[in-house]
Amino acid sequence: MKIFRILVPVSDIERAAAFYGKVLGAPGQRITPGRHYFFCGEVILACFDPRADGDNFDTRPNPEHLYIATGDLEGAYARANEAGAGPDRMPPGIQSRPWGERSFYIRDPFGNPLCFVDEKTAFRSH
Repeated sequence: MKIFRILVPVSDIERAAAFYGKVLGAPGQRITPGRHYFFCGEVILACFDPRADGDNFDTRPNPEHLYIATGDLEGAYARANEAGAGPDRMPPGIQSRPWGERSFYIRDPFGNPLCFVDEKTAFRSH
């Protein structure tokens, strides 16, 4: 088995498409009026706005961080700031973590916590 899609709850699909498109450096693809997909390797990051899809419910931000590996951590950090990323509970800026990763933590405009990790330092335990 493998994970193929991760849902990111949003309340404004247009704003989400613009934010994630800028941060991820790719426009993604509108799938339905309330779903915009970004293809991140073998996993799809799926922004989901239920109201835009005609559903009668709202979503809440994810409770825990979504971790995204990148080959351009500094560029991702600059793009996140330009896109209007919000602060997270972790210290701001790119940091070297005790477990060896270089990363930064932010929140998207909808309160979803995100962590971007330098792919060369991403911790993978086997």
